[in-house]
Amino acid sequence: MPLTPVLSRYWDVPDRHTLAGYERTGGYRAVDIALGMTPGDLIELVKSAGLRGRGGAGFPTGMKWGFIPKDNPKPKYLVVNADESEPGTCKDMPLLLADPHALVEGVICASYAINAHTAFIYVRGEVVHVLRRLQQAVADAYRAGHLGTNIHGSGYDLDLIVHAGAGAYICGEETALLDSLEGRRGQPRLRPPFPAVAGLYASPTVVNNAESIASVPSLLVGGEDWFASMGTEKSKGYTLYSLSGHVQRPGQYEAPLGITLRELLELSGGMREGHELKFWTPGGSSTPIFTPEHLDVPLDYESVGAAGSMLGTKALQCFDETTSVVRAVLRWTEFYAHESCGKCTPCREGTSWMVLLLRRLEAGEGSERDIATLLDVCDNIFGRSFCALGDGAVSPIVSGVKYFRDEFEAGTHTPAWELFPYEASALDACREPVTTGGAA
Repeated sequence: MPLTPVLSRYWDVPDRHTLAGYERTGGYRAVDIALGMTPGDLIELVKSAGLRGRGGAGFPTGMKWGFIPKDNPKPKYLVVNADESEPGTCKDMPLLLADPHALVEGVICASYAINAHTAFIYVRGEVVHVLRRLQQAVADAYRAGHLGTNIHGSGYDLDLIVHAGAGAYICGEETALLDSLEGRRGQPRLRPPFPAVAGLYASPTVVNNAESIASVPSLLVGGEDWFASMGTEKSKGYTLYSLSGHVQRPGQYEAPLGITLRELLELSGGMREGHELKFWTPGGSSTPIFTPEHLDVPLDYESVGAAGSMLGTKALQCFDETTSVVRAVLRWTEFYAHESCGKCTPCREGTSWMVLLLRRLEAGEGSERDIATLLDVCDNIFGRSFCALGDGAVSPIVSGVKYFRDEFEAGTHTPAWELFPYEASALDACREPVTTGGAA
């Protein structure tokens, strides 16, 4: 299956991030197409094209827009979730750094569709270079008449605000993000009501991932048939796959939904020389891990789900035989324990207990009882949290024990660093990232 560079097509153009560089290749043409339609027709177009959310769950984007109640007198808001922080996920930040105007143009089109006159882009405050580039893009769009009052002479007004988050993983959850935008501590809300009814400032709100919104302009310009010609029957279009780990050429590979890891590894030069794939994540560290037996699973929402995992953020972390599963799972669990907001008792207490148990097993000081307790804690966390952080924290543990129970049992007598020395699994510092072939 070939690569389909659409979002990443111009990433290697030096001035692509500027207004002139973006307009040179037809930038902001999609705004005229959108404004020439009724909001309802625009929503139906996105629905029929089959664009699904690129942030994790894969919910149909047009359907989410359609949930906004038309008879609600309160203002409507669009919020773009660019708080990318899932371990292994690195697609939104390079997209916003290389092509910020694609997101700005997508925001205009999406806001018009839901009759919003104020939109927000919530971006991680640590990525200062991305934040500044977005702010510059928004300022340039205002000066050019793409934002503000009477956009392109249509009578439609829109204000766009770039908001820098304070660096909490939990704010990637849409309702915690909304609380943070309102000036409160970022914690997930109890639903219902859902954001479409009572979101930002208790008003109807759509929260979309950055890649989802940035995909809208190319969809409008190319048309629904062109967009739907890529991907699979239920997972249409193209997307960015973040390939990392023990691969020859890590990077962003833009391909149709439904490509397999085997095909992506062939495009990236395969695993590092002399080594073989041992396990991998199909959608970031919060999804159940896969093994080489899943190399030919189509990377679309339905196929990955049927195989026992989630496509998630399409962060493909690939590990070879030098890597300890216990150690990898522990590092991820330490992250989730640290980033738990503490609102839900099972997640707050359970993640800390999982770290303690995994540290014992990594040090070769565990017992069979520890493995049983670990799985019992996972069972008591899963499905018992306000948001998906709890479920995500247990997923790699349960799947790790399922496929590599022998390594966890070895943790009852031998330290993981003896079985899998750190230096053996260290990445080659001289390896060069891929820069051609539709990836970056």
